Amino acid sequence: MANYEEVFKKVVSHSKEYGFIFQSSEIYDGLAAAYDYGPNGVELKNNIKEYWWKSMVNMHENIVGLDTSIFMHPKTWKASGHIDAFNDPLIDNKDSKKRYRADVLIEDYISKIESKIEKDLQKAHKRFGDQFNKDEFLSTNERVLERTKKIKEISSKMNQYLVGQELDKVKELIEELDIKCPVSGTCNWTDVRQFNLMFKTQMGATADSATDLYLRPETAQGIFVNFLNVQKTCRMKIPFGIAQIGKAFRNEIVARQFIFRMREFEQMEMQFFIKPGEEIKWYNYWKDQRIKWHKALNMGEENYRFHDHENLAHYANAASDIEFKFPFGFKELEGIHSRTDFDLNAHQEYSGKKIKYFDPEINESYVPYVVETSIGLDRMFLTVLSNSYKEETLENGESRIVLKIPHVLAPHKVAVLPLTKKDGMPEKAREIIQSLQLDFKCLYEEKDSIGKRYRRQDAVGTPFCVTVDHQTLEDGTVTLRNRDSMKQKRVLQLELHAIIAKEVSLKNYLN
Repeated sequence: MANYEEVFKKVVSHSKEYGFIFQSSEIYDGLAAAYDYGPNGVELKNNIKEYWWKSMVNMHENIVGLDTSIFMHPKTWKASGHIDAFNDPLIDNKDSKKRYRADVLIEDYISKIESKIEKDLQKAHKRFGDQFNKDEFLSTNERVLERTKKIKEISSKMNQYLVGQELDKVKELIEELDIKCPVSGTCNWTDVRQFNLMFKTQMGATADSATDLYLRPETAQGIFVNFLNVQKTCRMKIPFGIAQIGKAFRNEIVARQFIFRMREFEQMEMQFFIKPGEEIKWYNYWKDQRIKWHKALNMGEENYRFHDHENLAHYANAASDIEFKFPFGFKELEGIHSRTDFDLNAHQEYSGKKIKYFDPEINESYVPYVVETSIGLDRMFLTVLSNSYKEETLENGESRIVLKIPHVLAPHKVAVLPLTKKDGMPEKAREIIQSLQLDFKCLYEEKDSIGKRYRRQDAVGTPFCVTVDHQTLEDGTVTLRNRDSMKQKRVLQLELHAIIAKEVSLKNYLN
């Protein structure tokens, strides 16, 4: 089994053991592709939301927030194109009776080629050491060039066939590449067909009077239909943005890789409304801003890359994904899209209501263009969790598992630990927590040896541990332990708040 698969299994196991993520309805044997966030998970999730919201809304005078309903008028989804065009290409294996997304099968095939390139890189780096030039190797090594060429050819064909709805050719490509069913190991495939991803439900007191509704497959449309409400009530001037965090629902047939692809997930989206003709300028601006936001977390610049779309969605004239190197390869984390005026025009047409902005600078009304930034909160969670998971061998030969979560996102910022359960130490520890808990999420723990307690805090990613001992009662100093370096130092109890505040502040990441 590949190393990355082992690491990913450990991350999944760790997330349950330490209260980050549980399988939904686990006592009933679970519900596929649905998960619950545990006590540590919900704190990490909320911290990611805050990091995004502060950077997107608080730090931009011309961006405001919104929270729209999951249920929307059914015409919304007709106008947006979701009823007619929100489909996935599905294929069944006749032997295993398993259903797959045709494009995902091909993408997995491409990922295997990318893994081979990565192995070539590792071998070359090991062989040449400090003399190794990665860029030169990628641009001159014949085997790498051949594999890179193959990836481009496969991607180009797949995109061309999917955009042209040439589903028969998608099947031919799968057969040509000799892609086998992971379960049966055979190539006995059905034809590829389209499957709409929206969940359908009904609203009404009786079956006869019920109205067909859909659970929203994205949060963006709630922003578009409220464009004028927000613009007028907040007296917004173009350019301006509307941000939203909310649940979306897609009936994914291939929901897998833990929380990477789920049927119920959460999005953090911002729609930025601009003057027609300025969309590429703002598209490039937001590409730059969003990659800076990610890289500020210091999770490795080499783990990010842009993937510009060759074949665009019907509403876009430019689109790019920020991809992150998950344990299972580079995958989409965030999308930046220039959506033109498609959405507002479509809602104007289907609603019969004018959706225009009067621009006092040019004394003219127009339908604004839109640049969108959209990131999956659950994928961001998985990014942080999988990147932070480390297994370390210490100088004394012992090992530890630690989550090196960026301080600003850590579920708990500090754990306060009395050395023993007597001599007034628990009371002193509680006093310290009381002085910190208004500003920082704190933990109190007194069970087991101090070493075991340190290991537990490492495993949940707590940046700092404060130990209260006999000396604390004498001179008011405590032992402050750093999660990453494991170094300890004596500091005054009165200095704790300032020290921790400096280390975990958003100012270290957003400026």
